[in-house]
Amino acid sequence: MKPVALETGEPSRVPPQTHKGNKGISILDLVLRAVAIVATLASAVAMGTTNETLPIFNQFIQVKAQYNDLPTFTFFVIVNSVVCFYLVVSLPMSVFHIVRSGARISRVILIFLDSVMLALLTVGAAAAAAIVYLAHKGNASANWLAICQQFNSFCERVSESLIGSFGAILGFIVLILLSAIALCRRP
Repeated sequence: MKPVALETGEPSRVPPQTHKGNKGISILDLVLRAVAIVATLASAVAMGTTNETLPIFNQFIQVKAQYNDLPTFTFFVIVNSVVCFYLVVSLPMSVFHIVRSGARISRVILIFLDSVMLALLTVGAAAAAAIVYLAHKGNASANWLAICQQFNSFCERVSESLIGSFGAILGFIVLILLSAIALCRRP
């Protein structure tokens, strides 16, 4: 059955469905990727440049704390760097989605890769957060002392680097949801 215009009796001309909603989602996707690039890069740089030297007893004996003294922090820097590189590489795909809002296969690929990067970033940030917690609180059962009382600057900087990483994790969750919403919309 054809739609009929009420006054003329001719079939009405309905314009083809456009993807204007998906274009808005694609622009938001691009902005979130740019923000996540800044967050992961800042986290990697902040952690990678963290060190503090303290004198013990006198100026001749010094103890130095660096991020690479702990393999977990090294892993954190590597993970944030890899995720940052991935986000930079995925920017052209995000721009492509602005131009072609109805693209579906590339969105599915991005959802998959974004999910992998989300998992990787979550593992790195959670592991680093566990070490930061131990550095702040220690563990009396294992006789691990809290080092943040001595290495205050080191601990502050390491804790701050986690903020960007957890922010990027939230960004990835939103990116995956936006891509899923764009896929669910019918052309």
